[in-house]
Amino acid sequence: MPGIPTLAVFKLASCDGCQLTLLDCEDELLALAGQVEIAHFLEASSTVRPGPYDLALVEGSVTTPGDAERIRTIRDSARRLVTIGACATAGGIQALHNFADVDEYRRTVYARPDYIDTLATSTPVSDHVDVDFELRGCPIDRRQLLEVITAFLSGRKPGVPNNSVCFECKRRGTVCVTVAHGTPCLGPVTHAGCGAICPSYGRGCYGCFGPSGSTNLPALIPLLHRDGMDERDSERFLRTFNVAAFDKEARS
Repeated sequence: MPGIPTLAVFKLASCDGCQLTLLDCEDELLALAGQVEIAHFLEASSTVRPGPYDLALVEGSVTTPGDAERIRTIRDSARRLVTIGACATAGGIQALHNFADVDEYRRTVYARPDYIDTLATSTPVSDHVDVDFELRGCPIDRRQLLEVITAFLSGRKPGVPNNSVCFECKRRGTVCVTVAHGTPCLGPVTHAGCGAICPSYGRGCYGCFGPSGSTNLPALIPLLHRDGMDERDSERFLRTFNVAAFDKEARS
């Protein structure tokens, strides 16, 4: 369709949850479909139009040699490339194998490890190609996703905040679970976007949106120890969906 912007959605190593967030937009997606041509989105349709694309959304981390080659092809075909979700922006929970011997995992898990072609690390897309925007979350927030799509297709900067979950708690009037109850919480170092769901139900944030723009782990870790976590517990608390990103922040 001449003159209509084209949108493509791609998947690397991931669970498909962020693509499902786009499908869950339902009414908004129908309205969006009238403004753009969804040229490549295998989760939704087998109909594929070749690039170039005005905007490409990429879910998943680079975990195999094939992923590394494919993301370069996607980058070449896209005018703008946005990574969506913890896997694409931080390597995902599969980046836990970055801290171990991947060959040992392969031998332990698979009956025929020689069939498995994998890299030693799981890395974010930005480690391999230039990325125009990273949308965090596990999974991403539908409101932020729609904002990013409409912003890029209309030629403006996405209005996605870079502050922490603590800001969202204060906006909701949620009592701080750490101050009030001594509950370990990653809210002070985690990117906003979820609406502070966990603290609003009385449990600590566990960092599914990755590090915020003002992360200060050296200040947070003593608080985790004060709230009853030892070094091993603190390490496990940080090593979840965004393990590689939080580990990078801890080392910087």
